[in-house]
Amino acid sequence: MSVLLRSAWAAPGSLLGLILAPLFDRRTRRAGVLVCEGATWPRRLGWHYRAVTLGRVVLCVDTVDDALFAHELVHVRQWERWGPLFLLAYPTASLVALVAGRHPYRDNRFEVAARDGAEP
Repeated sequence: MSVLLRSAWAAPGSLLGLILAPLFDRRTRRAGVLVCEGATWPRRLGWHYRAVTLGRVVLCVDTVDDALFAHELVHVRQWERWGPLFLLAYPTASLVALVAGRHPYRDNRFEVAARDGAEP
């Protein structure tokens, strides 16, 4: 599938990311992905994670280092594969892990794949 088609399929997530992008201090493009860094408000809302990927947009509360970017690039590929269905697939994977007695984040199949650098 072409980059254009994959980007279009991930567009609903990217749109959400673009809506939030102005709330971050810095925005840059890296490997065709919009990287937004520096925001204190997510922590004040109880957010415990460094970054979240929405389509082809990475939102990070601090700065994106190479290891984190590699992890988030896997999520970009997941968005490109699953498209808008990823909005359901990711929380479903967390629920499946929780029902199985595992951790809903660490054992989420999408997070496991991102830590391994592979697509589920």
